[in-house]
Amino acid sequence: MHAFYIIKSLLHRHNSTQYAKIKQMETIISNNLDIFIRLSVAMLLGVILGVERTIAHKTAGMRTYGLVSMGAALFVIISEMVAKNYFGVGSVDPLRMASQVIAGIGFLGAGLIIFQEAGQRISGLTTAAGLWVSAGIGIAVGFGFFSLAIFAAVLSLFVFTILWYIEKKIKEMSQ
Repeated sequence: MHAFYIIKSLLHRHNSTQYAKIKQMETIISNNLDIFIRLSVAMLLGVILGVERTIAHKTAGMRTYGLVSMGAALFVIISEMVAKNYFGVGSVDPLRMASQVIAGIGFLGAGLIIFQEAGQRISGLTTAAGLWVSAGIGIAVGFGFFSLAIFAAVLSLFVFTILWYIEKKIKEMSQ
């Protein structure tokens, strides 16, 4: 950060146009830092869940989980911004957009669930549920509930790993 200020002072002395551009960029970053952090944390938590799904050779992996979580956070942030900008104009409710994210993820999840008639087996259900939770994590981060999002991500990893192992052992014992 110190180097940034040295460069800024040098540019100010030599080129006021460059200084103005740097100052404008600095203002944009400082005014939107909270948004950048929210989107980054949501994406990171989604990617962490996706890593486990990738290791387990599942359909949806790091990119899908990262995008779903970040997208959910993005829609929440948009709804908060709209609520701030149009406060008092009408009935603006940020929770409405969040609820629509959940409905949209339902369609995405439905596409992942496959019924295999031959074996009378359903597959993709855990992946679809994981994407649904990933969207919830993104919504939590979007509203700024970082602790809740991190705890939900940890619990999701517990379900994906530890409970998978326990479920596998139970299935082996029952056969």
